[in-house]
Order: sequence, then structure tokens, then C-alpha cells
Amino acid sequence: MVLPSCQVRPPVHVGRGPDTEETVDARRAVSNFPFGFNPGPGEGEDRPGGEPSPADPFAAMFGAGGGDIGAAFQNLGRLLSWQGGPVNWDLARDVARQVVAQAGDRSVTTADREPVLDAVRLAELWLDSATVFPSGSSGVVAWSRAEWVEATIPAWQELVDPVAGRVVESMGTMLAGEGGPMSQLGLPPEQVQAMSAMTGPLQQMMKSVGGAMFGSQIGQAIGGLAVEVVGSTDVGLPLAPAGRAALLPANVAAFGEGLEVPADQVRLYLALREMAHQRLFAHVPWLRGHLVEAVAAYARGIHVDTARLEEALGSIDPTNPESLQQAMTGGMFEPEDTPEQTAALGRLETALALVEGWVDEVVDAAAAPHLPSAAALRETVRRRRAGGGPAEQTFSSLVGLELRPRRLREAAALWRAVLTERGQAGREAVWAHPDLLPTGDDLDDPGAFARGESAPLDLSGLDDTTAPPEPEPPSTPDA
Repeated sequence: MVLPSCQVRPPVHVGRGPDTEETVDARRAVSNFPFGFNPGPGEGEDRPGGEPSPADPFAAMFGAGGGDIGAAFQNLGRLLSWQGGPVNWDLARDVARQVVAQAGDRSVTTADREPVLDAVRLAELWLDSATVFPSGSSGVVAWSRAEWVEATIPAWQELVDPVAGRVVESMGTMLAGEGGPMSQLGLPPEQVQAMSAMTGPLQQMMKSVGGAMFGSQIGQAIGGLAVEVVGSTDVGLPLAPAGRAALLPANVAAFGEGLEVPADQVRLYLALREMAHQRLFAHVPWLRGHLVEAVAAYARGIHVDTARLEEALGSIDPTNPESLQQAMTGGMFEPEDTPEQTAALGRLETALALVEGWVDEVVDAAAAPHLPSAAALRETVRRRRAGGGPAEQTFSSLVGLELRPRRLREAAALWRAVLTERGQAGREAVWAHPDLLPTGDDLDDPGAFARGESAPLDLSGLDDTTAPPEPEPPSTPDA
């Protein structure tokens, strides 16, 4: 289904450069169904030794491998007892760590950390001339892939729980109440109510299963991203704790492979991008919440296709576990698109494009006078994003949003036009309030926005805290 400025569809797994075993494993670990679940590995896709691919959610949930039936039932009991919310985040963390371990990871040493700190210091110095926003980081760290997973889980939880909550809730409530399967049996209302009450334990079980399935899917996505991201802001918003900047030395080195650019220049350019993001989010305090709210607004618009869900539930044979997997891998929980969701996705895409376009322009201005390979690295980053970079894969997997690279380039052109017309201070002043941000229409005509030719926005009452004058009493005629 084509949406304004965005398209809801599974992510396109196209990466930079030739595929390696490591990148193929990581991409395979990312779900292809926004609200369904990946089937198990196809023919010939099992890993050496018969170990199932981590893309198989049942292998991840039940601890497949080794043939220990007792351990499998223990895992199942632990999963069904999860009460921590719509997503089983313990499972998500475990699956993500498994994906990282299979791709390869090592601890960060002092020899890895010192070049990162040096690159960040120089990046901050160069950025001072490219934006009026001062440094926004209170600390810099060099992370392994596993450390990135652990540190970013709270941010993922904030993003994903609203979406998953609506879908998982539907799994339980569809078994009872008005409009549910019980109400379709033609029984008197009191019997429907009694039978619905009896399904309470089954409702809770379905919610627990849904939480486990989401946990497996999201864990695979996070683990795949951990193999690929170079810092804490690759998805367009800071995933690390507030004020914490981070680079992943192993992934920075992988990013530079085959580029014929010195490693120190690659590291410095990526440090510039990380620190530019940090400055923007530190000095635009409403921005992070604005992006999160766009995801939450999308979640509020979710309406699950009840007919599809009822049909899928009716096809499950309790004596055949494969029937459950077939139902879930068939898009059982894929929501219906609504106008509210379309609008929310449009706002999210535009906001992310504006963030990335601003960073693109600021980093280019900071790097171009000093870094010989700045132009080549800028184009590499753009192509990486266009070919299925972290932000596109994440939001496509978790909320069904595929970023359009054309929007990113148009956003950069808009910020460039604003800089020409208004200077650095004028450009940064656009971030003063969410209502001042350019819209999707403004991205189509950046020059008009920069010259102030867009429809003016009346903000005159925003700071008016005075009470309106009381009306004068009606005058009386002279006696």
C-alpha cells in the first residue's frame, strides 16, 4: 500500500558492498514481516551442525538444539509466565545477544578506545564552526556489539511497546467479548459472557505467546542492527542514555572496508555524524519525544483485521505445534492501515528526514575544509541508507515504515537553502518549536520555505499568559 512520502512493506535487504557470511547472517536475522513472524529456515538454510537459524522464532523461544525436551518445557513455562508487558524483553535481549555472538564480537580494548576518543575531540572542534549548537555530549564510550544491545534495550522498549501492546492485546481480547468468536455462536448473551469468562486463562496464554513472538522478532532485529550500526544514533534518534555518545570500533572498521579511505578519516567522519546528532538532540529537547510520539500515534491507530485473526485462530490444532507456527507466519497479526496511521507515518518519516538532512549538511560543512575524503564518505553514507541502512530496516521491521532516500536528500537541500537565506542562527531557530518544522510539502519546495513564502503560522498566542480583560458592565441611562 503506497502512502504519502512512505511505503508500508517489508524491508529490502540490500547492503553496502559484497555480502559476507557475517552480514548475510545478520540480515537473515531481521524479520521480513512487520506484524507477522518469519517462518523457519528454508531448505538448505540450516546452520552447520543442524542448528536452526535464529530467524526461526520457535527455535529461539524453546531453546531448540541439543534435544533436551525438559529444558524446552522449562523455557516454554518461563515464556508463558511473562508478565512484564506486551514484549518479552528478556527473550528479546537473549535473542539479540545470540545473533551478535553468531556474527562475532569481542571486548573493546584500550587500543580500540583511544582512537575513538581522539576522533571525538577533533570532531567537536570542527563542529563548532558548522553550527551554533554547542557540544551536547556529557561522555563518550567505545562499545562492543553486545554492549550496544544492552545499552539500547530501554530505548527500544519505549519505541516498540506501544505498537506491540495494541497487537498483543488483540490476541487475548479476540477470544471473548463483543465481536469475538464467542459472540458469533448465536448463544444468549449470558451464556456468551459465561463462556468468555472461561477463556480467561487462554487469553492470558495468548498474550504471553504474543509477547514471546514479538520478543523473538525484535531481538533478531536488534541483534542484526548491532552487527551493522556504527554509533548510538544510526536510527535517527539517540538510543543511548541521554548525553552519552558512542562508537562501535568493530563496526566502524567494517564500514571502511573496501572504501580505499584511510581508517582514521573514516573514524573521524563517523564521529562527526555521532556528535552532530548529539548536539541536535541535546539542544532541541522536544525532538526525541516528538519522534517517539509519532510512533505511539501510529500504534493508537492500529485496528487488527479481526476476520483474519479469527480465521487463523480457528485453524490452530492444539495437538500440532506446526499449525500455530503456520498461523503466526501467515501475517496473523498484520494490522489494517488507517488514515490516522498514514498521517503518523508521514510525520515520522518527515521528522527523521529533517534530522538526517540537518546532520548531513552540518557534517559536510565541518568536514569539507579538513577531510580529503569527506565527499566520498558522505555519498557512501547516503547510499548505505538508500540500500537498507539501520533506520530503514528498523522502522520497516517494527512499525512498517520504509524511509525514502529521496526525502533525505530533499531535507538536506532544504537546510542548505535555509542556511543561505538566514545563516546558521536562522537555520537552528527552525528547531525552536515543532510547529515551525518544515512539512512534507515544504520538502518539495525548499526555496519557498527558506524565503518564508510558505503559509505563515500564527504563534502569537503561544507565550501570552495574561488573562483576557473582563467585560465592562453595561451602562445604565442617567436618572
